Amino acid sequence: MNFNEVNFEFAAGTVKQLPQSDIPEIVFSGHSNVGKSSLINKLVQRKSLARVSAQPGKTATINFYRLRNCRFVDLPGYGYAKVSKAEKERWAGLVEGYLSSQRKIALIIQIIDIRHKPTKDDYDMLNFLYQCNAPFVIVLTKKDKLKKAAYEKRLDEIMDELQDYEGVELLPFSAVNGDGMDDVKEVIEAYIEGFEEEE
Repeated sequence: MNFNEVNFEFAAGTVKQLPQSDIPEIVFSGHSNVGKSSLINKLVQRKSLARVSAQPGKTATINFYRLRNCRFVDLPGYGYAKVSKAEKERWAGLVEGYLSSQRKIALIIQIIDIRHKPTKDDYDMLNFLYQCNAPFVIVLTKKDKLKKAAYEKRLDEIMDELQDYEGVELLPFSAVNGDGMDDVKEVIEAYIEGFEEEE
């Protein structure tokens, strides 16, 4: 699969604006400022395809990126405290509308910052995905921010913190040096292949 052949396709601010779902979709979900855009940009080897916002909580739309045989779907980041209640509700409605609208979702990549314990919002999202049997993996970003001993300690801790999600793959990743990128690519390719075989 060629990850470098990619274009920005569409930004949807409401459920009614969602484009038709005609090819497998790889969905990126995570807390605001968790490194979602950086992960997408690293996978496709572009510096600014997905906008890396200096202001957390800025992505208020679902952004679609078209690759040859799939779409990357960037959900708005959740959990940013300074956003108004009305805006949070709009985001929640948009994301729930997307996830419940019979789309061709091949995989959801749930992103968590390895340095910190998952937040309540992270657990809410994980519980939702786990309970509805959605196909998802967890990518642990910002591993380059920890020295080796601290990284290994946090990896043990986070495996414990996420032990309720039995069988869900954990993929440590760094957008700075690309560590773990091949593992994420392999998982994406495998889920797309599996999705196409099931159809």
